[in-house]
Amino acid sequence: MRNYINIFLLVASVVFFSGCFGMKQIEQTSGSQKKFQNEDIFILSALYLEELGDYNSSSSLFDVLYKETDKKEYLYRSLKNDLAANENKKVIQRVDAICKNNIDDYELTRMKITALVKEDELLEAKKLAKRLVEISKSTDDYLLVSEIYVKLKEFDTALKYLEGAYIKEYNELILEKMAIILYVNLDRKKDAIAQLETHSRIHGCSENICSKLVGFYSNDNNIEGLLSTYLRLYSIDFSKDIAQKIVQIYGYKRDFVKMGEFLEESKVDDELLLQLYTQTKSYKKASALAKKLYVDSGDLIFLGQSAIFEYEGSENKNDSLMHQSVIKKLKEVVETKKDGMYLNYLGYLLIDHEVNVKRGIQYVKEALKIEPNSAYFLDSLAWGYYKLKECEKADEIMKKVLKLEGSDNEEVKEHAEKIRECLKNKKVKN
Repeated sequence: MRNYINIFLLVASVVFFSGCFGMKQIEQTSGSQKKFQNEDIFILSALYLEELGDYNSSSSLFDVLYKETDKKEYLYRSLKNDLAANENKKVIQRVDAICKNNIDDYELTRMKITALVKEDELLEAKKLAKRLVEISKSTDDYLLVSEIYVKLKEFDTALKYLEGAYIKEYNELILEKMAIILYVNLDRKKDAIAQLETHSRIHGCSENICSKLVGFYSNDNNIEGLLSTYLRLYSIDFSKDIAQKIVQIYGYKRDFVKMGEFLEESKVDDELLLQLYTQTKSYKKASALAKKLYVDSGDLIFLGQSAIFEYEGSENKNDSLMHQSVIKKLKEVVETKKDGMYLNYLGYLLIDHEVNVKRGIQYVKEALKIEPNSAYFLDSLAWGYYKLKECEKADEIMKKVLKLEGSDNEEVKEHAEKIRECLKNKKVKN
């Protein structure tokens, strides 16, 4: 009783505040006067209650509208509110009172089936749903029957109805339901994947279908399937996350050629591409990319790397123009960033090519202040003294080098041998 009082007060307040404007409108349109003069006000009130979640009150108002106007849309809205309020038995009773055993009104029949399912009266729901789908041939009704069979754990029959719905319109949401039943409930994993793959090849691999395939392939640890699907997914959605997964799979497969091609095309991770160029000794590409990264970021580390790769990628290591370019870049780096690697590389370059040996030794000594026990830095220093013909100093330093990790490097061995020859030659002369 209290519920109806609240409804009455709500409607009364809406009527009052709508004032004469609403009445005036009705009077002015007397030629097409509504059967129920307060229809608009009741609609607004019912919708407002529905928005508030007061489904019982909203249903009551829509029921009044139906009885006053005989418009079926109000009846449907009233019953939907009953379902939202879990008044399932009430829905069944109301539909039965209107339809009895007649199922010509598909919408009412669907609502009764939904109420039966919610009340766990699955056998009755199944019986009615099968009758409905035989008459309506509607995709929605195929889905409704299949859902009931799923609840009854009759998965083969559920699949049959889903297949019937899918053939009618090739709807990917229906396909997804089919795939889940095949993969999860019937353990027909290959069939589930085949269904999705066939659809994707014919109709395209949407984000939804590709994502489902990713889940299945990942669960089966199917790396090739996973890679193929991610590549298709990336062609739809150029997401950095998807691109990184593709790169990870190439890395797992150790397919660095394909990884490089994908990184070059996608430009998703230039720093990783730079590492790949370094590992594959693609120094010319590495130098160009490092320079681009420097321009983009202003990070001197990339300028230093560009210089080193420019030298390493040069076919003529004695090219003086190349030396000038590399030395200029490295000087710009070490003036701001006192990094041992770049100080040593610059120093060694000046020493080895005899551009300025003494200045080169100074750069190497600065590097040794940062890493005093580096075999490579000490080797550069020894080589500098060798170039100055100070073989005793060079030999003394080289003895330290040969005790450190890295002394087995071929270049270090070559330097050690030449320093020993230098000492022998000096002794012979003396």
